[in-house]
Amino acid sequence: MFPAEDLIADAQGRAIPGYTRRDIALTASPGRASVLIGMRRVGKTFACFQEMDRLVRSGIDRRRILYLNLEDDRLGSPTSELLATVLETFYRMSPETRADGAFLFLDEVHAVPGWARFARRVLDTENVRLHITGSSAKLLSTDVATEFRGRGLAIDVWPFSFAEYARHLGEAAAGIRHPAAVDRSKLEALFLRYLHTGGFPGVVAMSDRERVQTLQDYVELVVVRDTIERHRLTNITAVRAFMLMLVQSTGRLFTVNKAYHDLKSRGVGVGKDLLHAVVGHAADACLAFSVGRFSRSVRDRAARPRKVYAVDPGLASAVSLATTRDTGARLETAVYLELRRRLGRAREGAISYHVTQGGHEVDFVVGDAEQGEASALVQVCADLSGPATRTREMRALNEAMTELGPDTATLVTLHEAGEEKLSGGTVRIIPAWRWALAAKPLPPKNHSRSN
Repeated sequence: MFPAEDLIADAQGRAIPGYTRRDIALTASPGRASVLIGMRRVGKTFACFQEMDRLVRSGIDRRRILYLNLEDDRLGSPTSELLATVLETFYRMSPETRADGAFLFLDEVHAVPGWARFARRVLDTENVRLHITGSSAKLLSTDVATEFRGRGLAIDVWPFSFAEYARHLGEAAAGIRHPAAVDRSKLEALFLRYLHTGGFPGVVAMSDRERVQTLQDYVELVVVRDTIERHRLTNITAVRAFMLMLVQSTGRLFTVNKAYHDLKSRGVGVGKDLLHAVVGHAADACLAFSVGRFSRSVRDRAARPRKVYAVDPGLASAVSLATTRDTGARLETAVYLELRRRLGRAREGAISYHVTQGGHEVDFVVGDAEQGEASALVQVCADLSGPATRTREMRALNEAMTELGPDTATLVTLHEAGEEKLSGGTVRIIPAWRWALAAKPLPPKNHSRSN
């Protein structure tokens, strides 16, 4: 193994790599670790670099900070004993750190068998702020709950939001609340580009051909490493085809039963139980998520079709047919992901879709489906210019406000802005780029109108 002293000196002497600032806060505290959860290539490592830079800028001595990439080949095959040796060497090189407090970053921690026991011991016995990242194949939110037993705080890391995407491209206009006409046009065009390329940091600057191939490779990695290998699945053909169907169905209603028959018609044999399990595996690996219908009844929610959303609109586009140009579905996906960012680690049912008593659909209800509480209604419509389209969207929101309680609703479009007063409440129409940059907290539950 590379000598521990040299490894530590090298880590502390190397400049912190440049990064695009993410809207992520790492909140490790004594006795509790922050654990970064997210799909491969979303930027978990660079979130650590951002936190290290923040610490140094705040006056923390670099000697109190230790970053270890546990897939560094100089470590050989790392073990928990090796981690203990490196940590003791770190304290020996800077003895005052043991009392003053250390900041420890363990990147790709899944490479170390028994890492969780080591991490718990360090949290129990040392004055340390511990930050951990790992492959989604080995470190899921369920693992955090199991391994840390209340000692770890899972933090979601997503592909770039639109605000981060604009920041990454150096677009100063993205911070303007009320931009001039020329800047509005620029932001509209930038948002359309965002829907097309997506927000994975490593592909933003690529050519279309290279980006599509890279995103397809990302999906294949998740399918093989984070699903088939992790869960020891044997029906590889069916799992791969089904997971692609999930990603390609972003923004649409989806049922396992229909997928089962589609696969069967292609000659792909598979059981429905496996397909139901893979829906959960896809969410665990942060590749695709499903949203249920807003209902207090568990049975009703289980019986209804769910809507599926990929982790990134560009990723969905990259694995879909070249002839598919569904801007509306990609816009709806981007809105869903932004809602997830604003909600943080929300439980199942915090985001639902709603079908009114009149049979009209509202894309997102934010609240608590089990309690029947709705705090925000968000509808998505790429083009509101047609009278029939406008009438349909307003009717759905008016019925939803009347049935569920909130006296305001948001309608996210590509270009249109305005406000419309209805009998059930007020609909605020806002262009997607402006809505995405606003990043306002969602309304509290008491925002709802009392009946």
